[in-house]
Amino acid sequence: MERLRPLLSFSYTALKSNLSELSSPYKLNFAVTLKCQSRCLTCNIWQLKPKGELSIEEIRELASKNRSFKWLAITGGEPFLRSDITEIVRAFAEASNLYMLTLPTNSLCNSGIVLSKLKEMLERGVPHTVITVSIDGSEEMHDTIRGIKGNYRKAISLFDLMHNMQDEYKNLSVVFGYTMSRFNQGRFMETFESVKNELPYVTCSDFHINIAQNSGNYYRNALEHIAVERSAAELELSNILSMRRNRGITDAIEGAFIKGMLYFVRNGRPPLRCRSLDASIFMDSFGDIYPSIMWDMKIGNVREADYHIGPILLSEAAAHAKEMIRSGKDPSHWTSCEAYQALIGHLPSLL
Repeated sequence: MERLRPLLSFSYTALKSNLSELSSPYKLNFAVTLKCQSRCLTCNIWQLKPKGELSIEEIRELASKNRSFKWLAITGGEPFLRSDITEIVRAFAEASNLYMLTLPTNSLCNSGIVLSKLKEMLERGVPHTVITVSIDGSEEMHDTIRGIKGNYRKAISLFDLMHNMQDEYKNLSVVFGYTMSRFNQGRFMETFESVKNELPYVTCSDFHINIAQNSGNYYRNALEHIAVERSAAELELSNILSMRRNRGITDAIEGAFIKGMLYFVRNGRPPLRCRSLDASIFMDSFGDIYPSIMWDMKIGNVREADYHIGPILLSEAAAHAKEMIRSGKDPSHWTSCEAYQALIGHLPSLL
């Protein structure tokens, strides 16, 4: 029963969030650093030289004063560039009843160090940890989009090493993260076949799919043309859906997410109302709070609120953002950082 408690708590809260407003978000999207070794064509984070990011002492205080999180979605920059990444996970795991930990990597850090840190995270006892290994094309294409020669080979190697860890760590899942953009449109099958040639056990269901989108407060690419063409996206997403095989509830939700992405591409708006500021929030590495990764509307900073998020969510700025969401005036986007919260309560209608 003790092992089931985090799952039951997570499931209850996630479903409740789609029926009524929660007293506090259960998911924290946290960019722990903006430092990054990649030189991606779809993102400008790597051009920043961040100073004054939250220290581990500040993060511990933040975690201890905000104990409602059941899902910690870490992002970056490259999260493994923070030498204290395991301490960040530990702070939230000890303070909150975490069920889910998600974290991407570009595979450019030393693989031995990454695996060592991952093992430390897994031993914190969070029931479900998902690592996404970024890959945006076959070897030449991926290295071009990511701007680093040899990145593809490192991604393949790291995925295989992490995949082998799943036998020992049952709370670990590893997937490839593929972002569709104008730079690789129509090339997913080429990418899939290239990866499968290296790792024969990989299936289409081992890929998490995203589409490149613009964001002023996160990707810093608000004015750049990166989006995949609509017709190309529709065809590719339809083909991906036909190739996927559901192996359980996680695959079913991912399939629903891709169906929602197809709807978004066709209609220019998401199929479900955003759950930002209710089910989830986005915090950058300086403690600034936003409704979502894709919405450049700062509503507060945790340093200015003595590391309490509650007062920020009760602020006039937050109330204004919530009213925009209710009236459908928030920016249209469909990303896994925000979409999954809406999907969980509406899954039957999307399958």
